[in-house]
Amino acid sequence: MAQPVKLYVYDLSNGMARQLSLQLTGRQIDGIWHTSVVVFGKEVFYGQGISITAPGRSHHGTPLEVIDMGETLLDEDTFNEYLQEIRQHYTADKFHLLVVPAPYLGIDFNCQSIPSHIKDLPRDFLTTPFGAALRPTIDAMYRRPAPGVVPPPAASAVTASNPALASSILQAVAAQAQANGAHAGVPATETLTSPIHIITNPTSFNNFLKNHRAAVAFFTDETCAPCKMIEPVFDRLSEEKGGSNGAAFAKIDIEVGMGQALAAEWHIRATPTFMFFLDGKKLDELKGADANELRTQIDLLLFQAFPPHPHTSLSVPAIQALSMNPIIFSQVPPIDTVLTKLSSFIDEQTSWPQSASQKKEEVKGVIQKTVLPYLKARFQPATPAPKALPSATPAILTAWTQASAVLASVLPVESLFPLIDMWRLAFLDPAVGSWTASLSAPTSDPIGIFIPIAIKAQESTSKGARNYTLTVLRLLCNAFSSPLLSQKLLRTNETRVNITALLVPSLLHSDGAVRTAAASVAFNAAAVLQKQRVGSVKSGKGIGADSEDDLADWEVELVSALVEALDREKENEEVVHRLTAALAFFVRLSPHYESQVRPLLEVLQSRDILKGKLAKGEGWNADGGIAKKDVKKLVEEVATKLCP
Repeated sequence: MAQPVKLYVYDLSNGMARQLSLQLTGRQIDGIWHTSVVVFGKEVFYGQGISITAPGRSHHGTPLEVIDMGETLLDEDTFNEYLQEIRQHYTADKFHLLVVPAPYLGIDFNCQSIPSHIKDLPRDFLTTPFGAALRPTIDAMYRRPAPGVVPPPAASAVTASNPALASSILQAVAAQAQANGAHAGVPATETLTSPIHIITNPTSFNNFLKNHRAAVAFFTDETCAPCKMIEPVFDRLSEEKGGSNGAAFAKIDIEVGMGQALAAEWHIRATPTFMFFLDGKKLDELKGADANELRTQIDLLLFQAFPPHPHTSLSVPAIQALSMNPIIFSQVPPIDTVLTKLSSFIDEQTSWPQSASQKKEEVKGVIQKTVLPYLKARFQPATPAPKALPSATPAILTAWTQASAVLASVLPVESLFPLIDMWRLAFLDPAVGSWTASLSAPTSDPIGIFIPIAIKAQESTSKGARNYTLTVLRLLCNAFSSPLLSQKLLRTNETRVNITALLVPSLLHSDGAVRTAAASVAFNAAAVLQKQRVGSVKSGKGIGADSEDDLADWEVELVSALVEALDREKENEEVVHRLTAALAFFVRLSPHYESQVRPLLEVLQSRDILKGKLAKGEGWNADGGIAKKDVKKLVEEVATKLCP
């Protein structure tokens, strides 16, 4: 008699992933998923080995979601025998937070599959900069050092800059995952964060193929010596070639579960055997432990699944020579002078609202007693300079942000630029960028406080409004020096919209310094995308439009603004340089090039506009166009190679 099968879905992070993932990873992750199969009145899950409990009575609490997976025709005795068999493989020491276990436990039900956002979470997480940075920490949590081996650091450079946040995330998830026992550990030479699907039955394998455009299957055997030799290569390739716009990797031990049946179905007669699938259809197979051929076959599969961007075949040496490092404004002003000016503005402001009046002295105290010592110690160190410069602590930044919010609500815009300049300097400290990226509400960080005021200040032509806008733009440039924060700036919709509302008019500002700073912000934003895209191309994964769906309209808006700014720029060759470099980065590997960007460039007559910068004209290029050879070469290359 057919039995209903349910999938219980839990969030091991208890909501922390939903709240913090976008800021930390640049990608919205709604949960760190753990799943259980419920059938025959039992809930079966993998943690400290395979565990069985009454439905909903495990240590994970109430499931976040219950998914109907159809029915199974297996009888209960057969199911129990199967569980007993695979217990030998799914043991406590092989459990890992980010290894994909066999999700179906061999149950044959009505072709239902676990949603891909659950199955592919480990792979998606590990392809983010934050996930890659946390890999050593996560590995260290799940392995016991071998004798004489020094354990890896407890945290990466990213987590070290915000240890409290990283620790709380990891500990909350790990505590849920391992609540019913401690792990025995695995040898220190083994890394377990490779995004590989462990498959033990035909149903799992069929669904694996159905849900992944490009797939690589490794049929192995615990007793196979060549398999052991090639396995580290396969694991490494899964890290390099997996993830978004990459291949999915599966490992099938033919002696585990229903592995023999799966091997028979696919005519596996020897191990190791590798099979390569595109859209569920087998393209090729490889027998034996040939590492070079394995890499070649995976590259070929990815080439067919994700054809390279048409611009990858172009010779663009000037564009390739551009640095993808952010432009920063690092000049250190006399900090005491800046503080004196800000203090005088505070004292001169007599009309403090009743709600803020009692905070006036408190705010001055924070700036003078907390912020000033930090800035002077880090940016005006004594001679000789200390070996390690001090970094801002969360306590300093929290107090400073709260004080800044009060000042922003009280002082006129022309009195705020000293405060912004202090923050501009602080964002050169990596700890400040990481802390800002960790904040859940965009309006609770300094950037979220200052940008709306800058947008409003654009309505004024006063010198004070100009100074404020200029300083905020320079602050934004420095904010892009943080990899985590740069992801938040581009991927958080509210923040991105506000930055764009400030940036686009600033590119056309009457003041040359403002235009230079705005062009620098545009370049830094474009460089973030370019770095990611180049990485995808080098890894062989290709660039899929779906990976940047949320940025498509924004990219079109920025490209349009850059072309208009180039058309209007008549005074400053450096602004032309930065605008052209930003345009090159946005356009060169854009996944939306053929569908949206190319038609736009054609309508805007971008090629003619760029070529116009090479000829004699009004203003700065009246004597014969662009003077610097490298700038001239870049403008010519973008005009002729990227613009239709």
